[in-house]
Amino acid sequence: QVQLVESGGGLVQAGGSLRLSCAASTRTFRSYAMGWFRQAPGKEREFVTTISRTGGNTYYTNSVKGRFTISRDNAKNTLYLQMNSVKPEDTAVYYCAAGYMTGRDPKQYSYWGQGTQVTVSS
Repeated sequence: QVQLVESGGGLVQAGGSLRLSCAASTRTFRSYAMGWFRQAPGKEREFVTTISRTGGNTYYTNSVKGRFTISRDNAKNTLYLQMNSVKPEDTAVYYCAAGYMTGRDPKQYSYWGQGTQVTVSS
């Protein structure tokens, strides 16, 4: 069983930055591909970005390319999401997830955190 705990969410002005973290309870963190998803009120959960086990491969949804950066520290069992130049449309609950391969489909991920709220004011 893998427990994931997100942190770092909050209120930020448009154009600002925020860094999310996701701490994993497992010693086998490096065995999992990781992803960030988000869900805005009234909308379905959507893919944001994913990273391979070693961090060598990353993929982003088009709307965040060039603004968000996913990274991981396998020694610290922690996943990160650096969010720059944020926009009001980035407002959502952000979830980290662990799976056995990178992908955009939430069904590919077996473990999920509880989410952290990000609110971007205009």
